[in-house]
Amino acid sequence: MKHLSILMGTLLLFSCAKKAETLEEKAKRIHEKVITIDTHDDINVKNFTDSINYTQNLDTQINLPKMEAGGLDVAWLIVYTGQDSLNADGYASASDNAITKFEAILRLCDTYAPDKMELALTSDDVRRIVGSGKKVAMIGVENAYPIGEDISKFEEYYKRGARYISLSHNGHSQFCDSNTGESDDIWLHDGLSELGKEAVKEMNKLGIMIDISHPSKESSMQIFELSKAPIIASHSSARALCDHSRNLDDEQLLALKENGGVVQTVAFSAYLNTEKHQKYSSYLKNPEKDSISDAEIPEPVNVSDFVDHIDYMVKLIGIDHVGISSDFDGGGGIDGWSDASETFNVTLELVKRGYTEGEIAKLWGENLLRVLDEVQAIASKP
Repeated sequence: MKHLSILMGTLLLFSCAKKAETLEEKAKRIHEKVITIDTHDDINVKNFTDSINYTQNLDTQINLPKMEAGGLDVAWLIVYTGQDSLNADGYASASDNAITKFEAILRLCDTYAPDKMELALTSDDVRRIVGSGKKVAMIGVENAYPIGEDISKFEEYYKRGARYISLSHNGHSQFCDSNTGESDDIWLHDGLSELGKEAVKEMNKLGIMIDISHPSKESSMQIFELSKAPIIASHSSARALCDHSRNLDDEQLLALKENGGVVQTVAFSAYLNTEKHQKYSSYLKNPEKDSISDAEIPEPVNVSDFVDHIDYMVKLIGIDHVGISSDFDGGGGIDGWSDASETFNVTLELVKRGYTEGEIAKLWGENLLRVLDEVQAIASKP
């Protein structure tokens, strides 16, 4: 009888034991728990009206329904202006463009979706808004060209909600040289201009993160030397794995680590695997592609390629200095993370690679929030 009781107890304990967690279950649990931040999502003001806006599942890679479906908590919406002539007329036109984008983002948060999304200015805002169940919008400025030569406009952009700014885009600006100078080896400033050096100091003073994803390598190295605050690369990957001027080489990455900053790995096909990107792009442009057998179809750049860059940079500079971005609606998107609704797939791949919950939390947002805190703390010092 005693043996029977022991056996029955053992069976009961066994039946009540928690079923082993699968990798997918583990990834879902982590994905729901951590704050997921994408630091680069472009916008079109045509999608910020009372009849067409991000409360709808538009044909855009980023919008509220897709964020909900993919479990993406925070989208940095981008005030982007293309490069034009370095003169008063160019600056004025660019300024108008930038202001319309600032205003569009604020309309989304304040008028169209106040119950679904809120603008955050600090890490505390992010945590509070996520805790309330709403999605978070933050504002990054891609190209300081619209600021013109009036340094005081950095403060205006800060007051409008900008929390990171890049000093250039595709083409040399009044502030610094762009990575695009590599194509012809023609440079305007050999790094930062005198105005650019003033801009770095002004952003440090205001508490705006400086973004080095588009400036030239020489520009970024000079920014590291000059800035008193950590720097970010809002959407760049590892040049050692993909030799594109938009990516950071090992020297830049190590300088970023020394600086205390973070590189936000970007899910942009051409910046992850050039060979695969070119082969798949050629296939898509082939008018006879429907007649190609499945065995002949080239593999697109995918989430695994993306996480390869995360792996490389984590190994080189450490888990505290790497993050995640998509560049959705600006050319980004890969197989498996083609829009915000597929965001979970990134977490799943990280779990498959052996990253812990704490490490995934850092990659998805805690590193970026730490840098924001440090930049704002430095700005608050007299």
